Amino acid sequence: MTDAERLLWYRLRGRRFAAIKFRRQEPIGKYVADFVCQEARLIVELDGGQHAVHRRYDKHRDAWLRRQGYRVLRFPDNVVLKELDAVLEAIWNALPNTKGNA
Repeated sequence: MTDAERLLWYRLRGRRFAAIKFRRQEPIGKYVADFVCQEARLIVELDGGQHAVHRRYDKHRDAWLRRQGYRVLRFPDNVVLKELDAVLEAIWNALPNTKGNA
């Protein structure tokens, strides 16, 4: 795991975040999601520097995941490391039955 993945996983694992179950490195079809909450059909992807050259692949992948009923959130690693609270707020707002989605 990258530093950003470790930091975010520490906050998401064990139902620490909104009492919601997240899984790490979860296979979905032919893809592997960084973090997924199956209950909310929410995928959280962290993008390191390599994603700059894989944008077309990521766009295709995200479209496929959306067709399977998932919502995909993407965050650059540096944003997770520098603005973790903002990332967690965005995840919170993407969850059903939270203030951001009431």
